[in-house]
Amino acid sequence: MPWIRLACAIRMFTDYKPTVGFDEYFCGETARPRADLAPLLASLGQMGLPELNRSHASASQLLRRLGATFRLNDSGLKGSERILPFDPLPRLIGRSDWITLERGLLQRLEAIDCFLADIYGPQKILNDGVIPREDVESSSGWRPQMQGIRLPLNRWCHISGLDLIRDGNGTWRVLEDNLRCPSGVAYYLENRRVMKRLFSGLFEGRAVQPIDDYPSHLLRTLQDLAPWSDAPRVAILTPGVFNSAYFEHAFLAMEMGIELVEGRDMFVDSGSVFMRTTEGPKRVDVIYRRVDDGFIDPLAFNPDSALGVPGILSVVRSGRVTVCNAMGTGVADDKAMYCFVPDMIRFYLGEEPVLQNVPTYSYRKPDDLKYVLDNIGELVVKEVHGSGGYGMLVGPKATKAQCEDFRKRLRDEPDNYIAQPTLALSTCPTLVEEGIAPRHVDLRPFVLSGEKTRVMPGGLTRVALKAGSLVVNSSQGGGTKDTWVLEAPAEIAEAGLYLISDKASFMTGEIMHVNGGSNFG
Repeated sequence: MPWIRLACAIRMFTDYKPTVGFDEYFCGETARPRADLAPLLASLGQMGLPELNRSHASASQLLRRLGATFRLNDSGLKGSERILPFDPLPRLIGRSDWITLERGLLQRLEAIDCFLADIYGPQKILNDGVIPREDVESSSGWRPQMQGIRLPLNRWCHISGLDLIRDGNGTWRVLEDNLRCPSGVAYYLENRRVMKRLFSGLFEGRAVQPIDDYPSHLLRTLQDLAPWSDAPRVAILTPGVFNSAYFEHAFLAMEMGIELVEGRDMFVDSGSVFMRTTEGPKRVDVIYRRVDDGFIDPLAFNPDSALGVPGILSVVRSGRVTVCNAMGTGVADDKAMYCFVPDMIRFYLGEEPVLQNVPTYSYRKPDDLKYVLDNIGELVVKEVHGSGGYGMLVGPKATKAQCEDFRKRLRDEPDNYIAQPTLALSTCPTLVEEGIAPRHVDLRPFVLSGEKTRVMPGGLTRVALKAGSLVVNSSQGGGTKDTWVLEAPAEIAEAGLYLISDKASFMTGEIMHVNGGSNFG
């Protein structure tokens, strides 16, 4: 019976103790399961912890066979490829929650696209003093070479991955905007495939939005950006096999049925970009680049680059090739620029932000700098241009020596850093050696913008596998979970499930039959 399976699941979580803050499965001190969790918990009860562990081991073997690996940055020839740790306990997002997230993400990216078109065009937001000109033009992502270029559909950010967190109250906030070459979508897709193959029983009683069509939507988005062609040719430009995300580059090329090329495989001739093939040169209309824009054209940017295609910027300027995402988008995901996104939304759209930023201290403000220097042990300090969890200080976890080192850095180069409060990131049950324990998570949804803008359901949930850690990056030992967006709120009564009011009730034999709705809180 369903209630027996649910009771077994509750037993699995008897020793589970949510930390301070918001837990994705259980409500605060009562430890009652949240709404929509009943079918999943019942399925977990049927599977049992030993079988969950066995299937988890099989999942790691399967991911290795699939080649779902990553390489640490700068590991080069000596670096070994690693399997991205996978956790089988999925994260659930209710339909109403997801509708709000979709609306907020679409709003944010529309404003950012307007901002990029503006600063590389008329610069109204700079002329009006809404954003300081020096903050834009001093950014490492600023590419003055892109000024005056009008892009197809006026789109600058075609593939975006925005990092979201839930704070201690369960409120969704934007942590970071990733607009240059956001990665992780391959693991987003492979996680779901592994779940369907090895943990299919966990989907019982639940309608989860599918994500398998992401490659077709991505290809359609890319093709939209070549309006001059009825049959645009698309290619992925990769730095090569030693890049940390090479698995993803190869995976997406295979899934879309397009060519994976390196800079040396392409050339510019007669005002167009061509790639070398066994059948001779083929014109390319759209390039999904996974090369940083500073290296994509040695004639326009870094002259020492061997990764790009000489002269490609001139073809972009003439409107005969589209590069996705556009060069110069990095100025908008600069961590210093992050502070101004709410102002962009108000300036371009005349709206208030649906999704709020995490409170952020900018060191251009003397009061902010003083506050951070005085309270550095309570804050997270990040390099403005940092990524991958590198170059950051988590104050509450840092030593006195580390804090003092960062104080010196801030005094010497304040413009290179921002600081944020140490938020209580939400936790989610995670399978560890000791059993099931709470671990901090974030979420990276993926947004595609061509003729239409589409937020793909769910996203990549990253999990900090180290107890107490707030750093979820794979390069820092983080793992991933499958993320389920539910088709509709759970209809508990219709499912005929027996629910337990809380773990204590189960232990005392108190079992409640819920009629007409959820008792989960």
